[in-house]
Amino acid sequence: MTGTRTTLHRSALVTTLALALALPVAGGATAFADGPSGPERTQSTDGTSASVTATAPLHLPRPTGPFAVGRDTLHLVDKSRSDPWVPSAGARELMVSMYYPGRHGGGRPTSYTSEEEARLLLEWWKLDKQVSPAAYSAARAFARAGARPAPGRFPLIVLSPGFTAPRATLTHLAEDLASRGFVVATVDHAYETTGTAFPGGRILTCEACAVADEPGGPKAVTVGRAKDLSYVIDRLTGRKAAWRHARMIDAGRIGAGGHSIGGAAALATMTDDPRVRAGLNMDGSFHTGPAGIDGRPFLMLGTEEQHTPGVEDGKNWDETWQGLDGWKRWLTVAGSGHFTFTDAPVLMGQAGVVDPKVPLSGERSERITRAYIGAFYEQHLRGTPQPLLDGPTPGNPEVTFQHR
Repeated sequence: MTGTRTTLHRSALVTTLALALALPVAGGATAFADGPSGPERTQSTDGTSASVTATAPLHLPRPTGPFAVGRDTLHLVDKSRSDPWVPSAGARELMVSMYYPGRHGGGRPTSYTSEEEARLLLEWWKLDKQVSPAAYSAARAFARAGARPAPGRFPLIVLSPGFTAPRATLTHLAEDLASRGFVVATVDHAYETTGTAFPGGRILTCEACAVADEPGGPKAVTVGRAKDLSYVIDRLTGRKAAWRHARMIDAGRIGAGGHSIGGAAALATMTDDPRVRAGLNMDGSFHTGPAGIDGRPFLMLGTEEQHTPGVEDGKNWDETWQGLDGWKRWLTVAGSGHFTFTDAPVLMGQAGVVDPKVPLSGERSERITRAYIGAFYEQHLRGTPQPLLDGPTPGNPEVTFQHR
């Protein structure tokens, strides 16, 4: 690395709503590490603003499972609904990345994201001066386009990112799950990200940001995303499946999950869609009740600061926890921040961008995320008992089991 080491500074929380959605405040940007405030660049000794550039290419960690990973991209259009944020745009559109267990050998490298999508995201995070959009978009991933699918049928997991965050931020988790024998669909919801590429050269930006912080906004986002996720399941498991490898999916073993409001949407999806057998929330406040999931398992994985029982936002989780009537775990991770469970700390750490208030390293972040989420879906979609989920372990001292 060259230059001084850039830090992210998280100011005091402005509103609980902003944290819940990872929304900007008064036109500011969402810090990748924790909550709504934007990062500040480190000032050098001469008073100029310092910039950091990684000397080695950015890269995601290698998947841990036995399968190679394939990736396809789908454009889905739900003609039964108009877009909730831009009704004049017509039918609701989604972009979906399909990660699947593949055979080793063959296929073509895939890009992490486009440079334009990277530019919009980094500008939103106010990191475009510290991290090159070209370097971010070129981060090495392991999935390969055109990879031959592995034989057999596999559980399906649908994942929704945090508000404003594109689906690419869930790549290392999706790749790892696919390598372990799951089909994973990561979903971009139109007009809810900093920028998502759609067919025809369109980049759809966050029109929802102008209205999502109004009264009822968070619930509207959550409910809308639940409809999106159920529609994705319809298109992947129906008689006229939209994906060429849909035969790989075992429609009797489906899970949902997400980061931030994407995690809230996972619970909302389970409430209305009995096909989803297991759900996951990564550090998102809930905006709908847990009634109606009929004892199906749910994992809550969050930060100590916001999602410890008794703290302000933790009360939201307390209420949801009480309503969950099946297998459940509430895990908090010491030293973590709001984006710990995504690709952000991995890639930004390599670029020298860190937050002193979020000391958990990118390496530990991804290992904990992969270990506990992988174990959850292994146990509840594949039926393989996972001792890791039974209680604290010496190898993961950061992880606390709440309400035991």
